[in-house]
Amino acid sequence: MAKKSGMKLIANNKKAFHDYFIEDTYEAGIALVGTEVKSLRAGKCSVKESFIRVENGEVYIYGMHISPYEKGNIFNKDPMRVRKLLLHKYEINKIEGSLQEKGLTLVPLKVYFKDSLVKLEIGVARGKKLYDKRQDIAKKDQRREAEREFKVKNL
Repeated sequence: MAKKSGMKLIANNKKAFHDYFIEDTYEAGIALVGTEVKSLRAGKCSVKESFIRVENGEVYIYGMHISPYEKGNIFNKDPMRVRKLLLHKYEINKIEGSLQEKGLTLVPLKVYFKDSLVKLEIGVARGKKLYDKRQDIAKKDQRREAEREFKVKNL
């Protein structure tokens, strides 16, 4: 069977971009069982409330919800179980080094299929203050208003 090429988005974490400044991103694989992959193919995944930790030189994601596969019966695992992320050792060391700096954390950004593999994009992020969020909202409003005016003038 031939592999499908390209990228298919499964879940996106828009809240992460609202709450954090993303300084660096990494692409990681996820250790899954068969029924979880089938559920992901159906698009049943959420990373909104999840977080990532580095423990004993390995990276884990907590709180990632993958709905049980309807036809999976006894093979279904716990939807909120802790899952191991697959990264190279040098990437884990680089992440650990950057997390030593105060104010930095790891957040999941999106889950997607890359060819036939499930990938998770994680970001090293710095939390935004309230005034940073207000500035972002003001910039979005200005951009939206400018686009609206441009559209009206060109009709």
